[in-house]
Amino acid sequence: MKIGDLARATGVSPRLLRYYEEQGLLVSHRLSSGHRRYAPDAPVVVGHIRTLLAAGLSTNVIRTVLPCVEGPGLELNECVADTLKEQLRGLDERITVLQDARTTLAGLLPTG
Repeated sequence: MKIGDLARATGVSPRLLRYYEEQGLLVSHRLSSGHRRYAPDAPVVVGHIRTLLAAGLSTNVIRTVLPCVEGPGLELNECVADTLKEQLRGLDERITVLQDARTTLAGLLPTG
């Protein structure tokens, strides 16, 4: 599958697909002309990447999680449970900090 075809199939720009490849999230094979070719399952992989990004995971974390994804759905093996729990704890901590900041900011506003 050509990069343009993959972009159309996933709604992800070719530039972003190249970025995913640079980050080690997506694999392509190069033809002698230098053009990229992606495997038939590349749209599924891109979908997994997009879902994991939407969950707030960094590309570094996604790189470790992707090998534990099974099937066309986003079914994760137990091998990533600890990593995801750690990420969830980090999100919870950031939410608490943001809530505290919001409360402080709201307290600075005049009432009335």
